[in-house]
Amino acid sequence: MSDSYSATVSHLAGLAARGRFGRLRRGLEKEGLRVDRAGRIASTPHPHALGSKLTHPHITTDYSEALLEYITPVYCRPGDALDFLADLHRFSYRHLGEELIWPASMPARLDGNDSVIIADYGSSNVGTMKHVYRKGLDVRYGRIMQAIAGIHYNVSLPDELWGVLRERDGATQMSLDDYRSSRYFGLIRNFRRHSWLLLYLFGASPALDRSFLPEGNIPDKLHAHGRDTLVSPYATSLRMSDLGYQNKVQAQLKICFNSLSNYVGTLRHAISTPWPAYEALGVTDGRDWQQLNANILQIENEYYSDIRPKRVTRHSETPSQALEARGVEYIEVRCLDLDPFLPLGIDEPRLRFIDAFMMWCLLSESPWIPDEECDRLDDNRRLVVERGRDPELRLVQDGRQRSVADWGGEILGEIAQVADLLDSLEEGAPHADAVAAFQPWLEDPSLTPSGRLLARLEETGEEFLEAILAIAGEHAERFRQEAIDSARAATFEQMVETSHQQQRDIETADTQRFDEFLDHYFASASEPRVAMASQGAVR
Repeated sequence: MSDSYSATVSHLAGLAARGRFGRLRRGLEKEGLRVDRAGRIASTPHPHALGSKLTHPHITTDYSEALLEYITPVYCRPGDALDFLADLHRFSYRHLGEELIWPASMPARLDGNDSVIIADYGSSNVGTMKHVYRKGLDVRYGRIMQAIAGIHYNVSLPDELWGVLRERDGATQMSLDDYRSSRYFGLIRNFRRHSWLLLYLFGASPALDRSFLPEGNIPDKLHAHGRDTLVSPYATSLRMSDLGYQNKVQAQLKICFNSLSNYVGTLRHAISTPWPAYEALGVTDGRDWQQLNANILQIENEYYSDIRPKRVTRHSETPSQALEARGVEYIEVRCLDLDPFLPLGIDEPRLRFIDAFMMWCLLSESPWIPDEECDRLDDNRRLVVERGRDPELRLVQDGRQRSVADWGGEILGEIAQVADLLDSLEEGAPHADAVAAFQPWLEDPSLTPSGRLLARLEETGEEFLEAILAIAGEHAERFRQEAIDSARAATFEQMVETSHQQQRDIETADTQRFDEFLDHYFASASEPRVAMASQGAVR
């Protein structure tokens, strides 16, 4: 633990005691596949009673018609975000009939590529663009990968914090927006160095149904369990492995997280550079669109990463343009599996732990990451994803080998200081309690979600589909019986009607041809926005 880190935490603790340290803000995005009572991916359209997936602010779909996506508002208290998410589940179960929401990240029973039905967002240009983008994902990667689900955690650090840190760093010559962005990128670099810890603790996808993989194309790392299940004995998160959201073309991008300008520049290069294999697929097939373009990335959202810098976009603005114009506003954590044992896939102690982890990443020293270190970080991440619970596993830190328990224990010791800092604003010690609760998981991998799931399969002899389907039924019964906040239920009902009307209004107002709309979009997307006043960086 560096003297600088300890001194900074102590300084902030003093400020917090005087009320000069605000609360973190967070929101959740949670995906869940609709399935039938036999555990097969649903072939039914997105329920009309849940609103328009194009315009509803809280209930939409991700890739497919069957992949529900719930989006909470931003809250200062984790419990409030979870309460809202629970009400979204309760409301949905009023309108799902016999269908269930699959509680695992790896999908239910699939019947080939075409069983994953691409979401239809209506006839408007923006709706057509969302649909064609997903068709492009199909021709590039196939639809099976798009049936995977997870949780995205959006978190922003207290506004009061940035001025305090800028003064302490002696960086008052930088604008506050530039300083905040630079420190957020320091957080991201440390996250990339240590995200293996989250994958070990919260990875929950060590098994999958055989229907996820082509017949006869089973990797050596997977072993048969029963007739229809494949497991990886020490894996933590197959979702985050090369079986999940990975792409060899994107791997060559080497997206740089050392500064905002480098990040935006490498993304802009990817969305404007043709790729021969995608050109060979064709952008259109006669009259039908196959993909939005033949570039490395169709749009920025196609870039897969376990963390992203984000800012709320304005009208006719891409995510990179928003970052370029006004800096980083919040961070999106994208490496969290659904824990099938939890009704919401996540709980408050995990959110409290992640908050402390993110604050630790911010306050710790974070030098820039050279290419050779980037490769080592990828190796550590891959090893934990594939073998995280293997007692013989060793990761590499600064040229020396370390066990998960040893290195993880050291990190948790440092995070405990930040937890105490965050708890100065709370009743009790929820952050410190969370850190203490997960400490034993480092020494005993069977306590982790991935360990628990494999133990259940081994002890009961259940297939993956059988076990998850049983859990899904338990969660559904719970949500169907629980009361939903009456005022919130009325609001949800109104949102359904409003969202359908908004979609109709958008479609009625559209007069431009889709190809003209797309040309205008990409011409606008290629334009740099107002540059940040300073490109300096705090290391």
